[in-house]
Order: sequence, then C-alpha cells, then structure tokens
Amino acid sequence: MWFSWILLLASLATSSASSRTREWAQHGALMFADLTPREMNAVRDYLYSCSELGLTSARDKSLKKNSILLMELHVPRKHEALRALDRGQAKPSRQARVVVQFGNQMEPNVTEFVVGPLPFPKSYHLKTFKGERLIRFESRPISSVEYEHLNGVLEKVGAKAKKILQESTGFTFGNCTDRCLTFSDIAPRGLGPGERRTWIMLQKFVEGYFIHPVGFEVLVNHKDLDHNKWTVEKVWYNGQYFDSVEELVEKYEKGTISKFKLPEHDEEDLFSTYIPRGHMNTRTNIHGAKLVEPQGRRFQVDQNFVEYAGWSFAYRVRSSAGLQIFDLRFNGERIAYEISLQEAIAFYSGDTPAAMQTKYIDAGWAMGTSDYELAPGIDCPEIAHFVDLYHYYDTDKPVRYRNALCIFEMTTAIPLRRHFNSNFQGGFNFYGGLENHVLVIRTTSTVYNYDYIWDFVFYQNGVMESRVSATGYIHATFFTENGLNYGTRVYNYVLGNLHTHLIHYKVDLDIAGRDNSFESIDLKYVNFTNPWSPEHTVVQSKLHRTQHETERSAAFRFGKKFPKYLHFYNPNQNNKWGHKKGYRIQYNSHGNSVLPRGWREENGITWARYPLAVTRHKDSEVTSTSIYTQNDPWEPVVSFEEYIRNNENIVNQDLVAWVTVGFLHIPHSEDIPNTATPGNSVGFFLRPFNFFDEDPSLASRSTVIVRPDEKGQPKVQRWTPEVVGHCVSDKPFFYNGTYAGV
Repeated sequence: MWFSWILLLASLATSSASSRTREWAQHGALMFADLTPREMNAVRDYLYSCSELGLTSARDKSLKKNSILLMELHVPRKHEALRALDRGQAKPSRQARVVVQFGNQMEPNVTEFVVGPLPFPKSYHLKTFKGERLIRFESRPISSVEYEHLNGVLEKVGAKAKKILQESTGFTFGNCTDRCLTFSDIAPRGLGPGERRTWIMLQKFVEGYFIHPVGFEVLVNHKDLDHNKWTVEKVWYNGQYFDSVEELVEKYEKGTISKFKLPEHDEEDLFSTYIPRGHMNTRTNIHGAKLVEPQGRRFQVDQNFVEYAGWSFAYRVRSSAGLQIFDLRFNGERIAYEISLQEAIAFYSGDTPAAMQTKYIDAGWAMGTSDYELAPGIDCPEIAHFVDLYHYYDTDKPVRYRNALCIFEMTTAIPLRRHFNSNFQGGFNFYGGLENHVLVIRTTSTVYNYDYIWDFVFYQNGVMESRVSATGYIHATFFTENGLNYGTRVYNYVLGNLHTHLIHYKVDLDIAGRDNSFESIDLKYVNFTNPWSPEHTVVQSKLHRTQHETERSAAFRFGKKFPKYLHFYNPNQNNKWGHKKGYRIQYNSHGNSVLPRGWREENGITWARYPLAVTRHKDSEVTSTSIYTQNDPWEPVVSFEEYIRNNENIVNQDLVAWVTVGFLHIPHSEDIPNTATPGNSVGFFLRPFNFFDEDPSLASRSTVIVRPDEKGQPKVQRWTPEVVGHCVSDKPFFYNGTYAGV
C-alpha cells in the first residue's frame, strides 16, 4: 500500500513538473517574438524625438540624410532568457535593434543601436560588433531612394543610346510605352572596400524579365552622396567594352564595332511565362489530391508558441535573415536553444561583366523581409494556419506582409515505420504500421529572381528536419560562345549561368542540458582470425570514434573527408542502456566551396569553408554574417573565421554547430520558365542518438496492428476513430494480409 502511495506521489510530482516546464516555455516564448507594429512605431517616434540623431524620413530623396534603415527584435542574451525558460523568472525587457544611416555628417557611417525597454522606449545605446569594427557607409544595403537615382542615370544612358537599343533590341529605356527595358543590378558593388560601383544589365520589361537580357551592361559609380556626381565608368555591348556611352555611340555610328540585332520580339512567345502549353494526360476537370484535417487541428499555436506531438518551440522571422526557432523541446526536454537561418549565397560564373561579378550574399538584401504572401493550396495547404508578418526596412512605418508564414500538419504518404510478418504459408502473424504525420513551419524569401522555401519539419519520433527548396527564375545573361564554358544556352540569346548555392544555419544544441561534447563516428576495417574456423579470417567494419576537444579539430573543410556520424551528446546524462544521451546531425547536401581560401570576396563568407564547424557559445558570436557583407565582403564587420581562431576547448561545454548545406546548379532547358523544387532541396536532420530509451513515437495513438484471430480472420487493433471521415473516406480500415497463387 505504501508503495502504491509512493508511486502515486511520484506520478503527481512528475505531472506537476511537466506542467510547470510547459508553462515556463510558453511564458518565455514572447521573448523571441518579432516586434509588433506598435513597438516599431514607438521606437521610431522615440528616436525621432532624440534631436541629437537628426533623423529624417527614409523616403527623403536626398542621400545626405540620417534615417532608419532597419528595425528588428534584439534577442536577449542566452543566460538571461534561460532564467525565464528554466526557472520561470521574469523575462528580460524587450528591446529593438535599430540600424541608422548617418549620411548627413562629415564622415558618413552606419551605426546600430539597442533601444528599449519596449513598448515604451526611453533610452538607446550603441551596439557593436566583435572587435569593435566600424561599419563603412559604402557597405550599407541599397535603398529604394538610391534605386530611384540609379534609374535616373540609366534614363540618361537610355536617351544617349536610344538608337542603339532600338535597332539592337527593339526596346528602349525610359520614355517608352509597351516595349520598355528594365534592369537588374549586380553585387558586390566594386572590387574592394570603400567602393560603390555597380554593374547593371538591361532586360526586356516583360513577364519573367530575369531571363530576357539584351546584351547591354553598364558600370555605374554611385559612391558620392550627391547623385548628380554619379558617373558611368564602363559600357559592355555585344561582348565589347567601352569607357563611356559616348564612345559606344560614336563607334556605333561609324560602324567600327560589332553590332547585333535580336530577333523580332514575339508577343505570343510564352518562353518566360507560367501560361500552360504542351500536352499532359492528367484530367483537368477535377482537382488533384488535397490535405484535410478530418476531425480538426492537432497542433496548437499561441502567438509565436507552437506545440505538436511532444514538440514545443517559439519562432520568429528575423528581417535581416529569416526564419528562426528557439527553445526547441521534446516532451518538455530541451533539444536546442536556437536553430536559425544565417545566410544564403549564390556565387555565379559567366562571360559578361555582370555575370562574372555576381556573388549574391542575400542577408545584404534583407532576405527576411522578402517573405511575401503564401498562396493557399500551392505554397501551403489550404488547411494551414497562416500568419501575417511585419517588417520595418527602408520605410517610415511598419509594413504588413499578409499570410507570409504558415504552419500545418501533413502526412508524408509513407509510413513512419511498418512491418509485415509473414507466416510463409500464405498468411501472416501480424502487420503493424504507423502513419507518418509531421508538422511544418514554412516561410519563403523571394530575393529578386530566386525563391527560397524555408521549412522546419517536426516528426513524431523526435527527429527535426531543416530544409530549403530553391525555385524561381534563373539568373541569366546575354549569350556568347565563350559563355558555354559557364552555363547553358536556354533561349536564342540567353545563357543560364552556373552557380553554387550555400545556406548557413546556426544550431545551438542543448542536449539534456547545456554541457555537451562532440564526437565523430566512422568505420574502419578490422581483420582477425575466425574463432569458429581458425584457418579463415574475418574482415568487417568496426566503430571508430574521434573525440573532438577543440574548435579547430571540429571545423571540417569542404573537399576533405567528412565523418559519417556527427554526434553531440551530454557526457553527464545516460539513457536506460548506459549510453550518453545525444543527437546527431545528418546532412542532405552536396555543397562545396565557392572560392579559394582568402580570395577577395571569400573573406566575407569564411563560414562557407566548412560544412560543419563547432564552437563554444558566446553572446558576442550571435550571427555568422551581417547585412553589410554583400557590399563589403573584403573586410567584413563579422568574420566567422575568428570564432574558431582561438581554438577553445569544446568538451563538456555549451556548443553551437554551424551548418552549411548547398548545391551546384548548372542551368538547363528544363529550368525554363522556372527552376523546379524536385532535386533542388537541401538541408539537414537532427536525429536522436540514444537520447530516448526507445522510439518516442510509440506514444502516438495512430498505430494500427492487425493479427489473425482464432478463425484466421484479420483483427484490427487501433486507437483512433475507425472511420477517418467522409471528406477522406467513409470506408473503415480493412486489411487482409493473405497471399496465394492464382
């Protein structure tokens, strides 16, 4: 009896602790919630009231102004956040990170401030980067006002070269009606720090203009804050370089250069459009399969706090980079403190100046703010929970992005596990299976031509997947014969340029606590005498474990042998079978380095040297990149290499895994009009490795077991409703299990 009371008390204590843990997780989630429009407006109004800053509208046409470029949440330090998450203590005050462009002063610069407390800010202080690096004004992201002035330069170019453009392309730039040209700008903007020189290529302004280059590119120097002093430094026309538009026009009129004429533009040519064409034998008078929730939703969302099948986490979408999750737990036990997108790059090759200069580093375009509306039934299932997002970037007020994030449960249409146990006599002993349902949180980034689909996927067995799928238009340039060394011809005069995508993630693991260690596991052959047949030998694989004790030893270079198992574990916590509780990172990637080590722009993306690097957690090493790297990769304000240069000990420490995934893309004709997602998805899995005593998805009541009864008839055992629902099927589950000759 006493034993029963002890068990009951222990059960009540466990239940109470579990409830308290959940309350603290939910209580702390708002620490990571993005700024609300009210908070954004309050920060703006407060900073505008600080006369010493001299702030004016971001939309003011002058570049010689002090204005707010970016405003987003300033995430609290980890140890402060954990006091709320693990002890239920008061949350730290919410603060904003604000990027201010000071153009109206003797030495223009970009400065970052931390402003708070919210929602009623009353102070600000300087936010610095590691090593107290200053932000060059030339490294700032380009603004809409600067684009307007660049367009003005191009209109002058278009006027001077109107005859050339009209005769060569049938289109003109500026003062046109239906056959107009537009432009795409290339980055980085120069060849060294302190420059702001941009190659710009002209394109037909038609649907899908990204794949309509016309063979005319100009290099504009727009460093000066007086846009009237901007100059055109180079012109590229039909494979030839000129020092000015005037030189091109003069030589064109004299007939001393190689001219070209594009085929007459055909309005009926669907080349770059989504309009269906061709034949497919699928019926079009009915819709395809759809997801349903036959008895209602099984996940819960409370503001930015999400719960599903044992999982809980908080999320946000950082304006500068994108989707992040915090305080990731399974059954109340933290797996990771933070898993966040850091950067996406696409480095190109080509024969035109624009192509050879293109090295896109997407945080520099405020990748997180390009998360536009998601279409129900296409971008996300119709049943999804949609969320509006708000950003404050290059604006004077918060901007609402309607339905820009979605959360949904789906079936993968493949079992999580199953087994058919044959009796080898035309029947079976049992069948067991579990439907594989997952929760997906999704957003997208349309960074000009490319669309990235960002997913975090949560499985019932304690596995979490991070995945990015690439689609959208390829980055295309004007076709030249030499260009075939750098890509594929996809249209009469269009080359699809080869490029490599790399995506970088921060994975701050807390496996059964903050004190973790890291080992890699490989196999090696062993050769020994066969104990039951001594005249023979046995050759087989044996586990070979390498304990990584320092940051340098845990930084794996692209091009070198990469371990098969990457195991993060708590050396102080065992599971039931005596194994250290751990998780491993499993890659789905075929990325590689994009430039030789130390070569100019490579200095800005030193994280791209490593598919995996493991460091000790530091509050001064929050991100691996910055919004300034795109326009100054040569001397970046954030250098990831410095995170591992001091080679600190990583045994029994708070560890961060920095994960790089990616793929090479050689465009091909099937990329027209758009790159498709199949085969263009990469990412990684977080998989439990002795963290649990058995598969935690055994807790799922979606399991189905079928056994023959005493009469040999199938007997179904299940724990969910027998009939799924009329919207799916009104027929009960049936399973026969026999097999025989016919």
